[in-house]
Amino acid sequence: MTPVKYSRKGTAVCILGAALLFPAAAHAGIGDILSLFQAISGTVSGVIGPALADIQAVEARVRQLEQQVVWPHALIAQARSFVQQLRAQFTAAAGQIRSLQLNSATLAAPSQLEKLLRASQTSQFDQIANSYWSVFQPLPVPSSATAAQRALVDMDDASALSALKAATASDAAGAGQLALADAIEQQTAGAAPGSAPLLAAQAQIAHLQSQAMLQKLLAAQLRQEAALLARDNALRKHGAASLQELRGNILRILDRH
Repeated sequence: MTPVKYSRKGTAVCILGAALLFPAAAHAGIGDILSLFQAISGTVSGVIGPALADIQAVEARVRQLEQQVVWPHALIAQARSFVQQLRAQFTAAAGQIRSLQLNSATLAAPSQLEKLLRASQTSQFDQIANSYWSVFQPLPVPSSATAAQRALVDMDDASALSALKAATASDAAGAGQLALADAIEQQTAGAAPGSAPLLAAQAQIAHLQSQAMLQKLLAAQLRQEAALLARDNALRKHGAASLQELRGNILRILDRH
C-alpha cells in the first residue's frame, strides 16, 4: 500500500476521532475546523509520513534481497534457459528412440505375442497368456507324458508367463516414469521462484516409485532363478528314479537267466 493511501486513511481516522472526542469542535466555526485540519495534516506529514517512508524503504530492501540473494532473477532465468535448451536437444531424440520398431518375429502367432509384449499394457495380460499358449503349445495330455513331466512343463510355463507379465508391467511403469519426468521438466522450465522444494519432492517421489519397481523386478528374477533351480533338481530326481528303475529291470532280467 502506498504512502498516499496510508495518509488518506490516517487523515480520515484522525478527523473521525477528533469529532467523537471533541463534540464541541463539530459545532465550531469554519476557522476552528480549518485549524483542526491543519493540525491533523501537520501530524500526518510530520510523524506518520516519515514512518511510512521508512516502511516503504524496508520493503524495497526486502524485495532487493529476494531478487538478488534469495531468488536471484538472473540465475533463475539462466536455469530456465538451460532446461529449455536440454529439452530441445534431447526430447526429439528420445522420442525417435522410443518410436523405433524393434519387432523381429515373422510368423503370425509369434508376431502377435511379440506385439503384445512390446505394447506395455497391463490390461492385456489375458491376451498375452492366450498368445503364449498358441506359440509354445498347451500342456501335453496325460496319455503322452508322465505326471512328473506334465508338472515340470506346467511350472515352466507358469514361470515364463510370470516373467513376461512382470516385464510388461515394468515397461508400463517405465512409460509412466518418462511421462512424469517430462512433466517435471516442463514445470522446471517455467517454475516460479521458491518452487524448487516442491519440484524436488516430486522428483523424489518418482525416484521412490522407480526403486519400488526395481525391487519388484528383482523379486521376479529371484523367483525365476528359484524355479530354474527347482526344475534342474527335479530333473536330477527324475534321472535318479529312472536309473533305479533301470537297475531293477536289469536285476530282474539277470535273475531270469
